[in-house]
Amino acid sequence: MSSTRSLPPEIESGALDDQTAARVEALIEEEEGAQNRYSGWLAHAATGLALAMALFHLWAAWDIVPTTSLRFIHVGFAMGLGFLLFPVAKRFRNRLMPWDVVLIAASLYVTWYLLYGGDLIGTEPLIDRYVFPETQDLIVGWVLILLVLEVTRRATGWVMPVVAGCFMLYAYFGNLLPPPWRHQGYDTERLIPHLTITLDGIFGTAVDVSASLIILFTIYGAILQLSGAGKFFVDFSFSATGGKATSAGRTVVLSSFLLGGPSGSGVATTVTLGTVAWPMMKRVGYTPHDAGGLLAAGGLGAIISPPVLGAAAFLIAEYLKIGYLEVLRMAAVPTILYYASLLFMVELDQRRIGAAHLKAGTEREVITVESPWALTKKYGFHFSSLLAIVVFMVLGYSPTMAVLYAMAVAVVLSFLRRDSALWPRKLVAALASGAIQAVGIAATCACAGIIVGVITLTGLGLKFSEIAIQAAGGSLVITALYTALIVWIVGLAVPVTASYIICAVVAAPALIKLGVPDYAAHMFVFYYAVLSEVSPPTALSPFAAAAITGAGPYRTTLQAWKYTLPAFVLPFVFVTDPDGVGLLLAFKPGMGWGDVVVQIALAAGGLAALSAACQGFARRALAGWERAGFVVAGLLMIFPALVEAFFGSGVPAPHLIGVALGAVLLALQWRGPRPAVA
Repeated sequence: MSSTRSLPPEIESGALDDQTAARVEALIEEEEGAQNRYSGWLAHAATGLALAMALFHLWAAWDIVPTTSLRFIHVGFAMGLGFLLFPVAKRFRNRLMPWDVVLIAASLYVTWYLLYGGDLIGTEPLIDRYVFPETQDLIVGWVLILLVLEVTRRATGWVMPVVAGCFMLYAYFGNLLPPPWRHQGYDTERLIPHLTITLDGIFGTAVDVSASLIILFTIYGAILQLSGAGKFFVDFSFSATGGKATSAGRTVVLSSFLLGGPSGSGVATTVTLGTVAWPMMKRVGYTPHDAGGLLAAGGLGAIISPPVLGAAAFLIAEYLKIGYLEVLRMAAVPTILYYASLLFMVELDQRRIGAAHLKAGTEREVITVESPWALTKKYGFHFSSLLAIVVFMVLGYSPTMAVLYAMAVAVVLSFLRRDSALWPRKLVAALASGAIQAVGIAATCACAGIIVGVITLTGLGLKFSEIAIQAAGGSLVITALYTALIVWIVGLAVPVTASYIICAVVAAPALIKLGVPDYAAHMFVFYYAVLSEVSPPTALSPFAAAAITGAGPYRTTLQAWKYTLPAFVLPFVFVTDPDGVGLLLAFKPGMGWGDVVVQIALAAGGLAALSAACQGFARRALAGWERAGFVVAGLLMIFPALVEAFFGSGVPAPHLIGVALGAVLLALQWRGPRPAVA
């Protein structure tokens, strides 16, 4: 058995041709680090260590483990497994080098010191010595920081460690900066214990969530994948949409929703869909970059789709001190509207490229799949993965216990079919794969803890909020625009999870100070952090889609932006419209379900108008002034506060003006001649 990275199974199973699989894997390695592929005893050792990590966290979810011990051991496992699986450079790949052994040993020593050794050095427990640390505490602290930076570099690239290093320099030399960035400056005895001993640095909230929740969900996702749930969702979607090539776009939307919900992984969803859908999309008439953009947009939906969402969603619950079920509730309507927006774009694609008027022979061409009912009778038990976690949480179980019981349900139900049964060898592979997927996330969370620790120690978050509000002149709309821009810029450099962690403590407080509910501010930051999934240079999903379709990666990224752009205007409603929290299924005083329905209807209408503008097509091709009109109509329906920000409150009922403008433009479309399509 060889030790492999937890790549989408299409790469491992041969669903992709060798050349395409190599391109996809190279792009993933560029983002996530090149992983060793061992054979012999090293493969067994790597699998054994990953299995031990998974089993420890399953046991910790069932039993009581002190929070500090859980965080220390989680980071220790991530470092040890990271140095074993990720080489220092590609030229040393597939070999265990002497320095890797040294780093693994150092990781074990640091973990032991944090758990037990520190108490043997001084007269007080380690956690109580952060104000007056021993020399050995400082040495171990520095070693821990360097280990975290190195394992993060190996697993995710240079960006996060460099950013963390810059923040540490700010902590040391901030006293040399001009106001308002100046602070008193912190020396080693103050900074290092804060980052490595307290629960405000490396072992802060992000690592806590990674250790207690995220790894359980990555294990759950691996169990579902190896039991065949992913393949069933794709096959069911093709079958439900008729199996026709003309339904390729609709199939991508439906299957990305079904597959992404229990996955939470953008690139896995993109690759899984792309291997099957691209041939159909090509026959319809999708260009490679259009198809890649839609596939990447579908993959991005996995990060915002209940019940799993992306790793950052678990952090929202922890930062806000609310139940994860509350996060799922807030994400429900925006997720539906996101996929509705994709569906609008797809339906316009059908018109734009003439899919409904293909030659008769091509139109009758179908993909050979079983009927939806036949597939459901055989594999319908996989639908339980969409509901199990939510059902258990509704019954009162914590997210930790809910995902634990959902895993048990998935394993038991897998034996209903011989080809999906998780026998011991397959179950071990799933557990190990889930642990390996968590290594990069754990390293990112630990490295982000350095950044957050510096922000909390220096008060940078409060300074930044004041600066942002002053720059916006106290305007909520302008502050929201600045915040979105900041989150997007941060997301250009770091993955979704890190982007949310940083901006949750830097950017969100500015919105909260201006009266935005904390949950709305954090959901706003979360959705714009998700944009990093389709923003170069960390645009992993579009790059993987481009490798499958053979398109240029950056042109594919622009197309992914086109497909996702309408939906990413929506979060502004959360923070700029007092009634906008209705889209999060939250209710301000005096607000009822009727107001929520109105908000959803306006948002859906606005998304449809913006989709038409982005596609340049409605019933027929749009003239330039018609596209501009649909943009204005969509923004008025979705983002009326923008009008008030720039034109004052003298514009009455901008919502209604948007609806009227959209209706007029649509009426003109119906009156005009419909051009012939191929």
